Amino acid sequence: VQLQASGGGLVQAGGSLRLSCVTPGTVLGIIGWYRQAPGKQREWVATIESGSSTTYADSVKGRFTISRDNSAWNTVYLQMDILKPEDTAVYYCNTFPPLPDDWGQGTQVTVSS
Repeated sequence: VQLQASGGGLVQAGGSLRLSCVTPGTVLGIIGWYRQAPGKQREWVATIESGSSTTYADSVKGRFTISRDNSAWNTVYLQMDILKPEDTAVYYCNTFPPLPDDWGQGTQVTVSS
């Protein structure tokens, strides 16, 4: 089951965006956000466990916040603040560790300087 990310866009450096990932009700456990910048490998950004414990990559710690809404749609959010040009990437959500067949199309985030 592919998890669909949305909410990307173009923003100036220092700005904010909030990404959303709707997970099917059957997807439980740890959900992660990942990103892939042009010419680079996909990298892990943040994870949230079913009990809402969170972990972040050093590059986004203190600027990004992952959270989840355990209502019927089981949405996981990534609040991105103080964005930098190096945050430009396609952002994806998936389980953690990621399942190869569950990568959706991702959502493009572009941060201009």
